[in-house]
Formats: sequence, structure tokens, C-alpha cells
Amino acid sequence: MYGDEATVRRILTGTGGTWAVVGLSANQRRAAHGVAAVLQRFGKRIVPVHPKAETVHGEPGYASLADIPFDVDVVDVFVNSELAGAVADEAVAKGARAVWFQLGVVDEAAYERTRGAGLDMVMDRCPAIEIPRLGQRPPS
Repeated sequence: MYGDEATVRRILTGTGGTWAVVGLSANQRRAAHGVAAVLQRFGKRIVPVHPKAETVHGEPGYASLADIPFDVDVVDVFVNSELAGAVADEAVAKGARAVWFQLGVVDEAAYERTRGAGLDMVMDRCPAIEIPRLGQRPPS
């Protein structure tokens, strides 16, 4: 497992509230759609990143991380493992503070590069599972 409990907790509770969700589209059948809704419910601002640049959960989308005209704290990656390393590199270039690779997304070289650049990183885990496990509750 990549990302110890302290790193998971730090990303979810202290890294910041703006999460770029790469691979998020308006397709409600995709996992990214449901996870983004959970992130919003727990007070995170989600930023959809998808080539279609669709508005999702009321937030305007962008075609790439580089197109986002403001800072992002965490880049949550829902693309396949073959593409994920490039997204991690874009997150470093964007100035993100952390990268989160979703369940099934694994790239050990990207993990090492991202950690080497000073970012926190979690791989092959899901924040929608980890947030409640940490005992967090949605804001009232």
C-alpha cells in the first residue's frame, strides 16, 4: 500500500479544500462522479478535469490541470495507470500539495517522482472510503 495512515489523514484533513478530480465527467455511472459527490459533502471544492470540460456537481470543468486558473491543493486521479504518471507530473508542475491515485491506479515510478518533488501521495486508495474511516462527518 502506498501512503501511510498519517499521509492519508494529512491529505484529507490538512492539505486544503480544493481537489482537482482528473477523469471526472457528467457520466453518473463512473466512480469519479460518486467520489466527487462525497468530497463535496465533506466540504471539499471539486474541480472537474476531463477533455470534455463539463460542469459536474455545479462546478465548471477544465480540459487539463494547466487550464485551471487557480491553485489546487490535491489532484485526485481517476485515469488508468498508464496515463496516471503524466497526470502526477502535471500536478507537480501545477504546484499541487498532494496527489491521490484512486483504487486500481498504480504507478510506482510516478509515486517516487511525486514524493521526491515534496508532495504527499497516496496510491490505490479511495478518499470516499478513507474519509468516513477517519471518523469525519459532513459539515452541518
